[in-house]
Amino acid sequence: MIQVYTGNGKGKTTASLGLALRAVGAGLKVYIVQFCKKRNYSELKILRKIKGIKVEQFGRTCFIKRKASKIDKELAKKGLEKVKKVIQEKKYAMIILDEINICFYYNLLRAEEVIEILKNASKDTEIILTGRYAPKEIIKIADLVSEIKEIKHYFKKGIIARKGIEF
Repeated sequence: MIQVYTGNGKGKTTASLGLALRAVGAGLKVYIVQFCKKRNYSELKILRKIKGIKVEQFGRTCFIKRKASKIDKELAKKGLEKVKKVIQEKKYAMIILDEINICFYYNLLRAEEVIEILKNASKDTEIILTGRYAPKEIIKIADLVSEIKEIKHYFKKGIIARKGIEF
């Protein structure tokens, strides 16, 4: 099954991590790859201690603000190659591609190349794609798509990202 969490609201990664916890609680193994991220987010401290969850990051410490660089593209490609290998190994019941939709938006990866890799995944593997701007090609092949819509956000009041809540 392929799940997509997209939209401009807060909570896409959080939703996928909730699924990861549920899966591990049921005795399943989970692989999480974070695209466009390379910071020590608070959730990583606990995720790396949970037996049955493996997390890897393929990004820079700064998030892409305007235009992606050659390094961003290389890291995204490296992350996708790892995903391809993990899918072929059939070792994980759940694979989370965190922020992969951002890779499509910034032309770091093409939806078609990811779809081709996903087609080779076992039907028993749950694959979750997160991030804003999910392209229509990804939405079309997904079994579940949830759009998280921002209605109101405290950032607009000038409240900055808070440790343990946003990172």
